[in-house]
Amino acid sequence: MILKLATLLASLLLMVVAASGADISGKWTASFDTQVGVQNYTYEFKLNGEKLTGTTKSQFGESEITEGTVKGDEVSFVENLKFQDQTLRITYKGKIAGDEIRFTRQVGDVATEELIAKRVK
Repeated sequence: MILKLATLLASLLLMVVAASGADISGKWTASFDTQVGVQNYTYEFKLNGEKLTGTTKSQFGESEITEGTVKGDEVSFVENLKFQDQTLRITYKGKIAGDEIRFTRQVGDVATEELIAKRVK
């Protein structure tokens, strides 16, 4: 009886941890080729439950992360980049795998790009 209860509690704990998502808090970097050349990004992520906040920084400037969530190994957020006197909405969707996140980002109605962000240790 005690063994069954312990097994049940351990299973419930694993489900809660899996449902809450990976903690991606901290600094991540990525370098990737785009229509406007190679972009070098630094992401500062802050995770509170499933809510993701933080900043993005590239040679084009720094932006606050909005609409961010982490659910399990899935992450998504929006970067509103100021570029040539306009705000460009960039939507990120990614899959977390340890110290890497594989992102697809939609840059307005202009382009879809693939990139891999790596955790800075």
